[in-house]
Amino acid sequence: MLHEIEGGYVKTEPNEGIAVIEFFHPKGNSLPSAILNDLAQEIHSEGLREETKVIILRSGGKGAFCAGASLRELVTIKDEAEGKKFFNGFALVINAMRKCPKLIIARIQGKCVGGGVGLAAAADYAIAVEGSDVKLSELTIGLGPFVVGPAVQRKMGLSAFSQLAIDATMWRPADWARRKGLYAELHPTAEDMDESIQRLTIELSHTSSEAIAELKKVLWEGTENWDELLQHRAMISGKLVVSDTTKTALEKIRNR
Repeated sequence: MLHEIEGGYVKTEPNEGIAVIEFFHPKGNSLPSAILNDLAQEIHSEGLREETKVIILRSGGKGAFCAGASLRELVTIKDEAEGKKFFNGFALVINAMRKCPKLIIARIQGKCVGGGVGLAAAADYAIAVEGSDVKLSELTIGLGPFVVGPAVQRKMGLSAFSQLAIDATMWRPADWARRKGLYAELHPTAEDMDESIQRLTIELSHTSSEAIAELKKVLWEGTENWDELLQHRAMISGKLVVSDTTKTALEKIRNR
């Protein structure tokens, strides 16, 4: 199934128990609200499909895995309600990944910024290639990684999350992300990464669906309040995105 969106797309390809969900946007695989909403829906739908045992979440192309929120869309937000609605898109995706009874393996083929780090963190197992550096850049434009923060902190710990959130201009190398637990594996080439993903997902596709669902519950214990928590965080971001500080920062970026 293919959904074309603003020059990008979200598509799902199920095959023998393995569903590949791929998103793409020409601006560094950034995430406008339409892609966020489709991603959340596709993850939810595959979670309901009895035939699906494991999901591979990936992005298209050979560049960045994900550049985070769509700056083009952020500039157009007029009020707090619109801002909350936009950032709630990230909440929908993270909560869909959290609740999905299938294991989600993320394929990280390039750099992750902002919401891209959130996607990697919300995956149950992330496999990356060298060069997949990470950055939470939100503070540089008067925002903060509020919605993705719980997922990043859960996966990497408060110390690593705070380092990323506070030093928002610094790229952390992929090996740092692996050592801090964001990536389960780091490979020298895309071919090696894909071989590992294929091996793991084929193994998982022959595993008990019930056992996977029960494991997923265990892995996500303690996050039962995230429906409310992430909506509250979206409200914070929605308020900040229409501040003079953020509007000025976004205009500077757009006019570069």
